[in-house]
Parts: sequence; structure tokens; C-alpha cells
Amino acid sequence: MGALHDGHLSLLARARRENGLAAASVFVNPAQFNDRADLARYPRPVASDIRKLREAGADFLLLPSAEDMYPDGYRYRVTETADSGGLCGAFRPGHFDGVLTVVLKLLNLVKADRGYFGEKDYQQYRLIKGMADAFFLDTEIIPCPTLREPDGLAMSSRNLLLEPAHRALAPALYRALRSKGSPSEIKRRLAALGFEPDYVEERWGRRFAAARLGKVRLIDNVKTMSVR
Repeated sequence: MGALHDGHLSLLARARRENGLAAASVFVNPAQFNDRADLARYPRPVASDIRKLREAGADFLLLPSAEDMYPDGYRYRVTETADSGGLCGAFRPGHFDGVLTVVLKLLNLVKADRGYFGEKDYQQYRLIKGMADAFFLDTEIIPCPTLREPDGLAMSSRNLLLEPAHRALAPALYRALRSKGSPSEIKRRLAALGFEPDYVEERWGRRFAAARLGKVRLIDNVKTMSVR
């Protein structure tokens, strides 16, 4: 959705290594926001994003408007009925309908052989992979490792919105996920540190968390084998 960082550019770099052409899309998708205020404040440095993509060697950029993507007014949408209601789906009603719908549209437009998605949004990756399989799409969905800042914070466009004090605290989310203890203990630990946790849960061989610092909602996950 733009506000590109090194995590995004690592997906582009892998796409360039493994394919003859590499395309990127930048689109702040209104259909996946259940909070209109969150949509309004989402960063949109379009000129900077174009420059970064050009410098990184993208061959094509798809930069649509909402009218381009939803000429039907979002009448038609994709809904998943098993895994989209938990984790982030439980706290962001309709979010994954918006994600799956726009990704299906983008893949149909580009007709890529491979699509690269970061594991920071692991639930999203699983749902997109399942959708591609269910609808017999020709695009292979490939997961890519989460990139982190030197202090461990998972790279995210939303990090730009963190106040300085919250930015200093934010890496504690990753440390908490990797620490020993049950999900409920870790959730209590995060709350004591000043986070407002939505959930800490384990599934699919991973430990997931979502928590707020001020107005910014952070998500992260680690493989359970990395818990120390």
C-alpha cells in the first residue's frame, strides 16, 4: 500500500532475481480499512515510492485509483470462511474481504507468474495463497521473510506514524513474542509495558501478536521454534 521500505524492496529484489520482469503495485486500498480515520492518516508518499521503485529496478508500476479498482462500487467481493475470522480478522471486520478482493483484481490485471508476499502479514499470506489455489490462479504465491530494523522492530509503513516514545518502545513486541511464557502471560507483559494488545495467539507453528501504541496498530509473528 505504498510508503515503501526495505521490506517491500526486498520483495522486488527477489522478483527481479527469479523472473524476467518485475512489477509492483501501489494502492491504499479503502476496502480493507474498517476505521476511516486509519485510512485518512495512512502515509502516501507517492513521489518517493515511485523514485524508490525506479531505483530498485521495477519494470512496471501499477498505480490505480479507487475508481479504477472498484468500478462496481465494491459490490462484488471475495470472502473466506474459515481462517479470516481469527487473529486480525476478529478485530478488523471486513478487512480480509478487502485484501482478498483487491489482490485477486491485481493478479488478474498483471497476470504474473509469481507473487511475493512478506511473512510479517502471515495470516494475509496464508489467505492469499489459499485463494490463489481455490480459484486456480496461474500466479504462484511465494512467502518472503520479515525484514527488521536493527532493534528488531518488523519493518512496516505504519512505523512512520509512531511518536518518538512509542517508536522506542515498539521493539519490545518482538522481544515479547520470542520470550518464554504462555500467550496469556505475554499479553499481560505487553500491557504492563504500555501496549494495548488485541491478541497473542499460537497457530500454524507460529506465535502471533497485534497491539496498539497510541493510534498505531502493530502486528508481528515468529516461528514457535524461535521462542527462547
